[in-house]
Amino acid sequence: MVGSITYPHGCVSILMAMQRCDGVKPTCQQCVRAKKPELCQYDDGKTKTKTQMLRENIERLEQRIRELEDPDYTPPALALQYPQLHRRSESASSSSSDSPDSAGFSAPHSPFLPSVIGSPPESWIQCHTSPSPTPANDACLISQQPSVDFAHLLVDTFAPHRHQCLFGLHIGRFRESFTKPVSEQHHPVLTNAVFLWACYLSRPAPLSEHEYHYLNRTLEALSDALQYDNRVLDVIQASCLLSLYFLSNGRAVEGGYHATTAATLAIQCGLHGVMTGRTTFESCGSMTSCRLDPPRDTIEQGERILTFWQVFILDRCWSAVLQKPAIISDGPEGCVSAIMPWPQDMGEYEMGQIDGYHFFSTALSYLEDDMSKIGGGFSPMTLRVKASVLFQHAHYLASCWEQRRRLDHMDYLPASVDYAALASPNTLTDEFQALEHAIARFVSSQIPIHQLDVAMPEDRQACITAYTLANVAMIQLNYPLGNNDPTAYEKCLRAARGCVSIAKFIVDTDYDFLDPILGACWSYVLDTLIRELYTIESSWPLVSSADVRHEIGTMLYAMTNLGKRFSSVTYSLAKVQKRLSGI
Repeated sequence: MVGSITYPHGCVSILMAMQRCDGVKPTCQQCVRAKKPELCQYDDGKTKTKTQMLRENIERLEQRIRELEDPDYTPPALALQYPQLHRRSESASSSSSDSPDSAGFSAPHSPFLPSVIGSPPESWIQCHTSPSPTPANDACLISQQPSVDFAHLLVDTFAPHRHQCLFGLHIGRFRESFTKPVSEQHHPVLTNAVFLWACYLSRPAPLSEHEYHYLNRTLEALSDALQYDNRVLDVIQASCLLSLYFLSNGRAVEGGYHATTAATLAIQCGLHGVMTGRTTFESCGSMTSCRLDPPRDTIEQGERILTFWQVFILDRCWSAVLQKPAIISDGPEGCVSAIMPWPQDMGEYEMGQIDGYHFFSTALSYLEDDMSKIGGGFSPMTLRVKASVLFQHAHYLASCWEQRRRLDHMDYLPASVDYAALASPNTLTDEFQALEHAIARFVSSQIPIHQLDVAMPEDRQACITAYTLANVAMIQLNYPLGNNDPTAYEKCLRAARGCVSIAKFIVDTDYDFLDPILGACWSYVLDTLIRELYTIESSWPLVSSADVRHEIGTMLYAMTNLGKRFSSVTYSLAKVQKRLSGI
């Protein structure tokens, strides 16, 4: 009789189900009984498993498809599908090409295409897709939830990165919920979304083999959770995690879809006005909307505040990147404006402290500099909120200016255009100036850049993201004007160099915890620096461009490191490298 073989020497499929395997080769009895003998495989660490060989074959085929679809496609030096597989294997001796001083374009004379100087920044994220990991086994068919110990392992893996995902739940309570009766636990749509991120963040460790399983489980649970009004908060939080997961992998359509879902549900359930307890008139013909039960304590109230701002940041930042309208308004539109105090640290909610009860739009008051209403707000998440407001509003104003510019050059005005919505020249100029002042106020109120190296990691990472968003807001606002307005050109360049200065304070350990929105921001920075480099080399050939080249090298180094975690960044990086390939 063959004795039971225990972890880690059993069949990979059975071990993933947290069961014991008898270890019989080539097919164990558990897989035979499950009628899945073809999925039975053993990972002895010496040879590649069937799944690994299949995954490599899929990657090669997808690479070939890209080459056939786009004759101009240049495969980047980075691995696009699984760049993180190389992150721990890189040695210092091979990092010369990744350093800021060697950006991979040191040849002194090689021209850009003339179109570089006149083209606006390209959309950072395209409709390329980074495929989900290939299933390693039939774990996606296993219906039971993981054991409590395994759930705790996944939560503990996710917890250090929760701020990266803007996750607002009390992590201790969330972890403890797995020991409670099923009726008191969070819906599987949320728990599986957290498990998905834990597996994603663990790449290339063995835990990442579960990623495909939990992605499917989350998507399957989403339709079930939507049937229950009392699970709407779980759906909102899970949708945020799903959106950020897809966007981080370059899957723009899916990411935008789930971001819109989260924002729409937040408005529908009244999360944006949860502090006021306001209601709206409902006629007899109105369909019953989902309503939130009163929070049990200040921690649960704090979780709702943080969840709203999680949705708000996602909606603000990624709507600008994806070129789509924001769902949550920052204007005075009554029932859809954000009436919510600034987010605080969870520790303050634990002590029963909730600041800023009010009955006005927080974001609008911030833009109007009405500090008598909203107060300061200096938590790391508050910095993200304020910077996100500036980032999206800059994109909105730049879009209005571009639309008006195009209309000015048309011989006729189509009836489909809502001209009343277009700002007059004077009004638009006033809004530009007001936003520039708001950006300047925000930047001047932060800790000096040179003090970032002594800040706590979480605070430093939040400041890096907030500083960058604010500077890129200035770039977005002035980039369309820069070709004809020297003042706007200098404002863009000064903001881009501010981002370069910030990037120099990023240490290697920070890259695992940075927000993926930075990939989009750094693309704007590089667009500005490339325009400056082209201007120098085409108009002032005797002027040295060494400083600009070094700045570009610094940003390429930062994007390369961030791309090892988020494959979406590598697509943008490949485009930049293609533009620089001849220099």
